[in-house]
Amino acid sequence: MELKKTLRWFGAKDPISLAQIKQTGAKGIVTALHHIPNGEIWSVEEILKTKSNIESYGLTWDVVESLPVHEDIKKGKASRDIIIANYKESIKNLGECGIKTICYNFMPVLDWARTNLNYTLENGTVAMYFQADLFAAFDLFILKRPNASKDYTKEQLDKAEKLYKTLSDEDAKALAYNIIVATQSFIDGAVGEDEKEPIKIFLKLLAEYDGIDKDKLRENFSYFLNEVIPIAEEYGVNLAVHPDDPPFPLLGLPRIMSTDADFEWLSKACPSIHNGITFCSGSLGARKDNKLSAIFKNYADRIHFLHLRSTKILDNGDFFETEHLDPTVDLPGVMKCIIEEQLRRKAVGREDYNIPIRPDHGHKMLDDFNRDGNPGYPLIGRLKGLAELAGLEMGIRYLMNE
Repeated sequence: MELKKTLRWFGAKDPISLAQIKQTGAKGIVTALHHIPNGEIWSVEEILKTKSNIESYGLTWDVVESLPVHEDIKKGKASRDIIIANYKESIKNLGECGIKTICYNFMPVLDWARTNLNYTLENGTVAMYFQADLFAAFDLFILKRPNASKDYTKEQLDKAEKLYKTLSDEDAKALAYNIIVATQSFIDGAVGEDEKEPIKIFLKLLAEYDGIDKDKLRENFSYFLNEVIPIAEEYGVNLAVHPDDPPFPLLGLPRIMSTDADFEWLSKACPSIHNGITFCSGSLGARKDNKLSAIFKNYADRIHFLHLRSTKILDNGDFFETEHLDPTVDLPGVMKCIIEEQLRRKAVGREDYNIPIRPDHGHKMLDDFNRDGNPGYPLIGRLKGLAELAGLEMGIRYLMNE
C-alpha cells in the first residue's frame, strides 16, 4: 500500500507536458478546467475531454485543483446563489465522471503571495521567497492602498520606507508584477497578463472587501459550505479547502484558514466529513505557532489531499521554500501521521484511504533553467521532491513494519 503520487498540470498551456510528467513516476494528475471562467458550469463533456486526455498517457485525474470559488460568493453578494448553483452542478458532473476530490480555497483576491520568485540558494537552485518588509513597501508605497499604514507598526513602517527608497522604478514595477500578476495569472488570477493597469484594477478588487472582516468572511464561507456539501455527499465527492498562503493577513484582507483554530471552526461550521482539508505543510509551516503533526492528527479524518514541502522561517519573519526534507520542518513526523491515518481508514472500510499526495512547489534546478515553467512548478525540481517524499514514505513504512 502507498499514497497516490501526483503532480499538478495546468492543461494545454502548461509548458510541461503529460508525457514528461509520466516519466517522473507520478501516477496521477492534479488539474482543472482553466479555460472555463470562474463561476461557470463545468460540463460533463468538458470534464471528460480532459479526463480522456490524461488517461491516454496512462495517468489518472485524481484531484481537481481548483474549482475556483467566485469572489461574489466570498463577498456574500446577491449574485452568489446563482453562482453557487453552478458550483453545485460542477460538483455533480465531476462526481458522475468519477473525480472525487476537489481542492479549492477561500482566500479573498490574492491566492498566494511571494516577493521574489527567483531566490538563489547556496547550491545554485532557485526558490520562492517572501520578504515581509518588501511586501510592506509594496503595499504602502507602490500599491498605495488607502489606510494601509494602520496595519503596520512604526518599526515596520520605517523599515518599509527605507527599503522602498532603495528600489529603482524597474524594481518597483517588477515587484508589483510578481505579486499581482506572475503568481496569480496562471491559476485563474483576478488580474491577467494582458491588463494595462494592474495596480488600479487590484486596488479596486481590494476595495470591494471594505467592511468584510474575519467574522463576515466566515459567515459567507459557512453559507457556501452548507449549500454545496450536501451535493458533494450525494455524489461521493470530497471538498478540501487549502490553507491560506501565507497564513496571516495581507493587504487588509481577512484570513480564515491559517491555524488549528480555523480548522476547528471549519469542522463545526459544516460537520460532514465531505467538508475537508487540503493539508499543505508549506503554507501552514510559514507560521511558527503551527504544529504540523498536531494539526494533522486533530483533523486527520477530513484530510483528503496532501501538499508536502518545507518552509524555512527567518527571525525577521521572512520565509522561503527550502528543500522538501529540510530538518527545520518535521516532515518525517507528518508522514508517519499520514500513514497511520491511511491504515486506520482502510481498517474501518473507508474507500478514500489512498490519499493523493503531491510535492507542493519545487526548486528550479538543472535543466529547469532551459525551459519555461509556472512559478513554483519546475519539472526537475518537483521530480526531486516527489522522489524524496516517496523515499521518506517507504522508509517510514519499513520502520513501522507496514
